[in-house]
Amino acid sequence: MRSAKTGLDLRMGYQLKRAATALRGAMDAELRPHSLTVPQYACLELLDLYPDLSNAGLARGAFVTRQAMNTVLRGLEEAGLVQRPAEAPYGRAIPARLTPAGRRRLGAARAAVARVEQRLADALPPERAAAFAADLTAVSEAFGS
Repeated sequence: MRSAKTGLDLRMGYQLKRAATALRGAMDAELRPHSLTVPQYACLELLDLYPDLSNAGLARGAFVTRQAMNTVLRGLEEAGLVQRPAEAPYGRAIPARLTPAGRRRLGAARAAVARVEQRLADALPPERAAAFAADLTAVSEAFGS
């Protein structure tokens, strides 16, 4: 790619996607030794914060489709990191919970994600970090997210 700041380099959407892709790649690399993907890690974090979330709630929180989250949950169940009852206790939603092994894996993976977060923070002058986070929130809210 050219180094001149023209064309796509000046488009905010392109730069936002470029940054998100770089962040995702860094997280993938850090989570790989823990045998987790980014959606799996997000699922574990969400279940730690909100036990008994359903597939739909987890999908919203991890920014994936319900179908993709179903695959994520099945993989986490097979790995013994998450448990779900065979049937919904009420309605159709089947709640999920971390297992003790899931809590241990999450704890180990958090350090890996913290390294990525630190790289993100180090890329900005400290006095701009809070404003940058606020700007990202404003962008998300401008699109109803």
